[in-house]
Amino acid sequence: MGPCLHCVRTRPNRDVPSTDGPARHSGRNAITQRPLVLDGTLIDCDRVAGVRENGNDLWFSQKHKAFGGNIQFLSSADGTPLWVSDVEPGSTPDITAARIHALPALYKAAADGLSTLADKGYIGAGIGILVPVRRPKGRSEQALHADTRTTNSLIRGIRALGERAAAELKQRWRTLQHVTLSPSRIGDIARAALVLNEIWK
Repeated sequence: MGPCLHCVRTRPNRDVPSTDGPARHSGRNAITQRPLVLDGTLIDCDRVAGVRENGNDLWFSQKHKAFGGNIQFLSSADGTPLWVSDVEPGSTPDITAARIHALPALYKAAADGLSTLADKGYIGAGIGILVPVRRPKGRSEQALHADTRTTNSLIRGIRALGERAAAELKQRWRTLQHVTLSPSRIGDIARAALVLNEIWK
């Protein structure tokens, strides 16, 4: 089930640009008006059976070089954890997992003016999902327009708070550091930790 927009909504933005095309002043406005932060994280687990069509282990993440489950994580711009998705096998790219669990609801949020920040792994995610613009191949960041460089810095700075929130949640609850149960339970465990985290605070 995707995120409940009533639960994660912050002050609405009214200027949410498409992720297609150069970032300009409108992008900075959307970023500075309390966006959400979307990030994917791997919850480590024991090695389990299961292979992909190409013969690779289903639950092995090539990115992290470890077995685990991919969960998508939403936080507020101040780093407050808000929502975690159900689990996908560790071999699932972040953008694929987001399309399954998060993006449909985030598109609705974008239509209401609530933007979401993400890293370059979500390039092409669609309207309202703001990611840093890649520099031209073989050239430095200075090759980008000054407005685009500023927007990139804003995205990275705010997104870092959301990434830290995910990391702190995993460190606070040891069960999220390595799951020995069936990895299909990782999403349930992560959601329980999120609820307990609110009570603990």
